[in-house]
Amino acid sequence: MKLMSFAWESRFTLVLLAGVAALTFAAMAHADDSGTQLAQRVYDRADGKDSTALTTMTLTEAGRSPRVRRMVSYRLKRKPGEIAVLTRFTEPADISGTGLLTLDHPTADSDQWIYLPAMDRVRRISASRKGGRFVNSEYYYEDLRDRKPAQDQHHIIRRETLNGVVCEVLESIPVEAGNSVYLKRVSWIDPATLLPLQVEYYEKNLQEPSKRMQAKKTGKVQGYWIVLDSTITDLASGNQTRLTLDKIVFDRRLPAQLFTTQALEDESVEEEYRP
Repeated sequence: MKLMSFAWESRFTLVLLAGVAALTFAAMAHADDSGTQLAQRVYDRADGKDSTALTTMTLTEAGRSPRVRRMVSYRLKRKPGEIAVLTRFTEPADISGTGLLTLDHPTADSDQWIYLPAMDRVRRISASRKGGRFVNSEYYYEDLRDRKPAQDQHHIIRRETLNGVVCEVLESIPVEAGNSVYLKRVSWIDPATLLPLQVEYYEKNLQEPSKRMQAKKTGKVQGYWIVLDSTITDLASGNQTRLTLDKIVFDRRLPAQLFTTQALEDESVEEEYRP
């Protein structure tokens, strides 16, 4: 949002008050502009033209032993705002072969398909299911889609120290209520790395978060800052999903045919690209 210019005359009280109000609004606009700029910088953070990652997912629920899953993910930036991601579970046997393909478009729309080996078919994920849980984890399908900065209004609401890092706390509220399962998100951004060290997600009301993501470990690989270990917690149930990055390789020139429903259905297409 660009700053608006205001003019006023000093001879009349009402006009003076209008000027004060205008200056106040201009200061708010400046804060909005700073928030939008920060959100754009986070979105534009360098993370390679493509990447291949091996990740361990650990699901922890009250009264149950932790369930450990392993997966491989491929990511390709085709052009600005157009991102393709293929995720395939490799362990354990009961979920091995299950895959998710996400194609994010410059228009802010996303297409998603899931492949379930037991059904031996690819199924499209409806846009209305953005709040559905991905393979019973604490991640929603929306969390796995690219979200453009323009889809939200951004405000830097304060600076706060988190685990020794002075973060910019960024509040993001959807421009259109229907385009997100969340009413708002609040992110603790490390200004040095532009990584979110913590994100709180608000679903039911604007006062209490329903989920919290925490980056447990960050690092630099091939010159790119990334989150190496993170958890996302359902604050009502205490259920938690942990993602631990075991290996990641950037800029391998992954082919476009890797990000098709044909490749999603046929695991052999992508096996040769596993690190």
